[in-house]
Amino acid sequence: MLIKRPSDIPSSEITEKNVYLHRREFLRTIAGTALATTAGTLIPEPLLRAQQPAPHSRKLTTRPSRLSTTEPPNSWDHITTFNNFYEFGTEVHEPAIHARDFKPEPWSVTIEGECARTGRLNLEDILRGETLEDRIYRHRCVEAWSMVIPWVGFPLSRLIEKCEPTSKAKFVMMTTLYDPSRMPGQRVPVVTWPYVEGLRMDEAMHPLTILAVGLYGEVLPNQNGAPLRLVVPWKYGFKSVKSIVKVAFVEREPINTWKRAASNEYGFYANVNPAVDHPRWSQATERRLPSLFKNRKTLPFNGYGDQVAGMYAGMDPKRLY
Repeated sequence: MLIKRPSDIPSSEITEKNVYLHRREFLRTIAGTALATTAGTLIPEPLLRAQQPAPHSRKLTTRPSRLSTTEPPNSWDHITTFNNFYEFGTEVHEPAIHARDFKPEPWSVTIEGECARTGRLNLEDILRGETLEDRIYRHRCVEAWSMVIPWVGFPLSRLIEKCEPTSKAKFVMMTTLYDPSRMPGQRVPVVTWPYVEGLRMDEAMHPLTILAVGLYGEVLPNQNGAPLRLVVPWKYGFKSVKSIVKVAFVEREPINTWKRAASNEYGFYANVNPAVDHPRWSQATERRLPSLFKNRKTLPFNGYGDQVAGMYAGMDPKRLY
């Protein structure tokens, strides 16, 4: 018989399922009591007003994508209140609170490196002429939880083509905004700021790789990486650099943020591989939110193997993580 100590049990397994699934109603019910306790605030009041459910007024004109999964997407509530965005806090509930007043307009992206067209582009210029697509993708986080998210975006390849990279450009490096006055998580040296990620050129040009500007047909919420973020559905979530302000075309493999922070745990490629465990947990199964249990088998390349596995033929599978 296996006996677990309290410290071995994740908090998600302690919460009753009906409470978890209806946590907004639960939080509203107990908020008054929690806020009044002498021991301090148990439920942060800003969380209750951080992100109201859709719909809002900022709709996007989109068309369906043939590349979408047929799996039903997670709810707006799941997607906008359970986020990994360390620039706004290291706990999954914090970005919805701390990003609430972030102003992502106006926005520009600097293009530099091995390409013919360098300089600064306003977001409006990047989007001009683009047809935005609804892309329903599986999203797999390294901590063994997953969601299905209806992103709105356009292929990264279109921006790359506009920049006209030279033959020396082997990789695309992307960088998040660095502004601790607007991103309070950057005041703490959890990682080396600003956040940096990269893709090999063939990965960046793959039609599955998109720059997302929205979800559920609406403008991207702050906590999900507004106004511009990367989505690479066959890779773990830490590849999804958010609030992008720089795109650089480089000849050598860039050192991405998590490889710099812990190279024994995080590599450059970050391809989903259930056969390669993280040093601190198994990757063989995953927990599809809002489920409380890791009862779903993790698929190689997050289920996109038929489309992308050929790019890694002959490579050591362990390097892909």
